[in-house]
Amino acid sequence: MPLGEVTSPRLPWTRRHLLGIEPLSVEEITLILDTAVQMREIMDRPIKKVPTLRGRTVVNLFMEASTRTRASFEMAERILSADSLSIQAAGSSVAKGESLLDTVKNLEAMTPDVIVIRHSSAGAANFLARTCNSRIVNAGDGAHEHPTQALLDALTLRQAKGRIEGLRVAIVGDVLHSRVARSNIHLLTKMGAEVTLCAPPTLLPQSFSNVVTLNWRFDEAIEGVDVVMMLRLQQERMTSAFISTTREYHAQYGLTMARLKKAKTDVVVLHPGPMNRGVEIASDVADSKSSLILDQVTNGVAVRMAVLYLLLGGGRE
Repeated sequence: MPLGEVTSPRLPWTRRHLLGIEPLSVEEITLILDTAVQMREIMDRPIKKVPTLRGRTVVNLFMEASTRTRASFEMAERILSADSLSIQAAGSSVAKGESLLDTVKNLEAMTPDVIVIRHSSAGAANFLARTCNSRIVNAGDGAHEHPTQALLDALTLRQAKGRIEGLRVAIVGDVLHSRVARSNIHLLTKMGAEVTLCAPPTLLPQSFSNVVTLNWRFDEAIEGVDVVMMLRLQQERMTSAFISTTREYHAQYGLTMARLKKAKTDVVVLHPGPMNRGVEIASDVADSKSSLILDQVTNGVAVRMAVLYLLLGGGRE
């Protein structure tokens, strides 16, 4: 690929927004992942800069705390030469009582091409897509979906395992409140993986029982799997006592090296972050050769580059 260029993907991209994984086809998911592979090549160059989105403007509107997602979107925009503006709730007029719609309408009056939105309310991105002219990217909406996280997880698995189809994946932790789990369930099952959800009964929703296996016994759920995806306890979304103590939770659902031995010898470990070491995952597991957690972070930039590139015309014939 020539320096400064991104080749057109195999198929045209026709969607105006990226709101979730659920509406996407296998072909669309594959297109994003294939495009992200090209973006990884750009990231591996000595000079990580291409003029692909020069003259385009992206607003990153983060109404919830974020480190990896916000930073990787900003990095993706800079590498592609887009102009970007990042706004957080604490420093915006939302803190003065302004509604989300009024905030976005005022930002839209400045004619951005894309608005990346993270919000605590499920459906916020879909709401903006119905009311705004800008293209909308969902960077996480409540406990609903986090599509770019699932895509970067898929890219990481494809790199490590060479495929997604046929993999046995255990998603373990606070599934009930996890938008990451929901997006990954949609993506992994579409791509042919076999998914098991494992959590305490209070954190294990029944709504996906028709497409995945549910098991509240961790030692059984992890046996013979190719991939273990750990989730943190989302205390900020909990409205009642779902567990007794974090010490007891770690004893029953924390991923330790002893537990990891029940999986396949070449098992890989994922975690969307932020990690709570000593709660859902032990430090020696997080830092082990099985851990792909930092690979996920790197791939997050590539996937978000791919999404912006496709939404802003890179995938059109």
